[in-house]
Amino acid sequence: MPKNKGKGGKNRRRGKNENENMKRELIFKEDGQEYAQVTKMLGNGHLEAMCFDGVKRLCHIRGKLRKKVWINQSDIILIGLRDYQDSRADVIMKYSSDEARNLKAYGELPETAKINEDFGDGDGEDMITFDHNAEYSSSEDEADDKKDEFDIDDIDDI
Repeated sequence: MPKNKGKGGKNRRRGKNENENMKRELIFKEDGQEYAQVTKMLGNGHLEAMCFDGVKRLCHIRGKLRKKVWINQSDIILIGLRDYQDSRADVIMKYSSDEARNLKAYGELPETAKINEDFGDGDGEDMITFDHNAEYSSSEDEADDKKDEFDIDDIDDI
């Protein structure tokens, strides 16, 4: 067995994320950039975002942000527009919820922008309601169970 002579493994080299809670300067958009809200995560470093200029774009998360900055659905991001493809863009940075609220207060984001609210991907999970006051009748269920029962001798040979 080899002896461990190092000072730790991969996690030590990776280091701690010490600047996670630090305040950073708010970055505004420039020419060729646009604010957007993530509508759908597509995987493989891609996402679908609805830009605040009214265009839905397919965005690519650049390597500097991959595995370091986690982007989720309904996050506000800054994207760089491409000169040669209007339907595609590149994610430049992700705004925290506090930064997004500040952008909205400065008038950079429209008032209709919803911060920290899901779009809902149409699976209907949010629409499920349970009625706890409904009366439960066991006699109906027992009758249904008897209809579903069958005898093994009733099955015809195929």
